[in-house]
Amino acid sequence: MAFTPDNELELQFPAEYIPLDVKQQLHPDVHLRPLASTDYWRGHLDVLKVLTVVTDPGEEAWLDQFRAIKAAANTYYSIVMVDKNTDRIIGVGTVFVERKFLRGLGNVGHIEDIAVDERQQGKKLGLRVIQALTSISENSGCYKTILNCSDKNIPFYQKCGYQKKENEMAKYAPEHDNASHPRL
Repeated sequence: MAFTPDNELELQFPAEYIPLDVKQQLHPDVHLRPLASTDYWRGHLDVLKVLTVVTDPGEEAWLDQFRAIKAAANTYYSIVMVDKNTDRIIGVGTVFVERKFLRGLGNVGHIEDIAVDERQQGKKLGLRVIQALTSISENSGCYKTILNCSDKNIPFYQKCGYQKKENEMAKYAPEHDNASHPRL
């Protein structure tokens, strides 16, 4: 499959939000850009499988989610790395901006879903994803950017300039029958 340039894609947000200095540090065969409406077919979900179980919702549902995220302007920034030789996604990540009432109505960037294809790991692609998302967060006016990670990934994020701070807590919702427990 031939590489598809940005101007032929429906992107989630303007490509100019991704810092040029991060793009220039990539191998010439790797392109960094916002998530596009056609990335379902470029393996977006396949790359995410390195993180956890990923259920394929089908293209139509994936597109509905893309459109919902895109409609929340200035909130979600999902980026992908594309191998120009195959036009396939090899790395992904997202930062979303939380608007707060504290710190003078400040914003906090939350980095989520950092994943690099297992065959591409060890090439500093994850570092470049983190650098790009951190820059987007800071340029969005966030006073801090935070992320959660497993203990084994702490050294990687420390190399990216992050420091261990506080603890994460999680409570997973029980699975419900949607008929008796409708979603809001």
